[in-house]
Amino acid sequence: MKIVVTGATGNVGTATLRALVADDSIDEIVGIARRTPAVWAPHKVRWVAADVSRDDLVPHFEGADAVVHLAWLLQPSRDQEITDRANIHGSRRVFEAAAQAGVGALIYASSVAAYSPASPDAPVDESYPTFGIPGSYYSRQKVSVERILDGIERDHPELRVARARPGLIFQRSAAASIRRYFAGPLLPGWAVRRSLIPIVPRLTGLAGQLVHSDDVGELYRLLCVTPDARGAYNVATQPPLDADALAHLLGARPVRLPVKATRAAIKLSYLARLHPVSPDWLDVGLNVPLMKTDRAREELGWSPVHDSGETLLELMEGLRANAGGPTPVLDAEAGGPLRIQEFLTGVGGPNPLDKRA
Repeated sequence: MKIVVTGATGNVGTATLRALVADDSIDEIVGIARRTPAVWAPHKVRWVAADVSRDDLVPHFEGADAVVHLAWLLQPSRDQEITDRANIHGSRRVFEAAAQAGVGALIYASSVAAYSPASPDAPVDESYPTFGIPGSYYSRQKVSVERILDGIERDHPELRVARARPGLIFQRSAAASIRRYFAGPLLPGWAVRRSLIPIVPRLTGLAGQLVHSDDVGELYRLLCVTPDARGAYNVATQPPLDADALAHLLGARPVRLPVKATRAAIKLSYLARLHPVSPDWLDVGLNVPLMKTDRAREELGWSPVHDSGETLLELMEGLRANAGGPTPVLDAEAGGPLRIQEFLTGVGGPNPLDKRA
């Protein structure tokens, strides 16, 4: 089998490559990214430098049994025109190129954020509506791409189409990049330890299903090699982490906070460029549903190795160590000495790697 992976150098991409490399039924893997690694070349992987928003993808897709589309920009949060071009326009180009090249299967990385708001007391399956969280640009983009994929699926019945909807995805080797995307340059690694976290916020509706990158990578492998895998698959772990579970895990005390005041504080600190996370990410956290994963377990035989608590503790250890990975996007030093490049891009502006290019 030949598998093509876009966004192959990121958090999920590197984990997906590891899963694909370990599968003896897969002979060739094409890893596509804007910046390819200088030294990391896993067995069976051939790197291609390409931008999904502008480069010709058809020649790279020809002869592929499956294309796994993972490429996605989380930043700059302060310039949605850039992220729209990469995420919405780029995804459309990937889907159209896959159909034109005659690939066997198209597998897309969607998100729990594509789902409409739901009560945290009622976990949802894949049939739940996907109208997203209206106030979130990330959610709107995921919904837009799902609608584009619906059209591709309708117009190309010969193409097997599957989509995954994971929760938050973490691994140790992505800790430095996750810190850049979600915390910014002002977070000291030494502060990310349980003994220094006495309280955790309790916000009505806030609960998450963290999933390890390796478990997500395995899900994408299964979607590639399972010939009948079509449609949507939730990717999550049980039990979810709410305030009480998080407090127990960290040895902290949950403290109830008002949602409006919390959102206002996040907005003010975002406008002051103290961190890169726009306040609509809180809206996502408060409104996305918890997910059932029966379909992935029963139809694909998927079962996560790590639970949410283990995944979070691994991430925290990685943050303390400023852990990075073997690709440019996961490079622990991508922000430059003293994280100066992150400050120069405006904390939530363009990727420091793009600024230096």
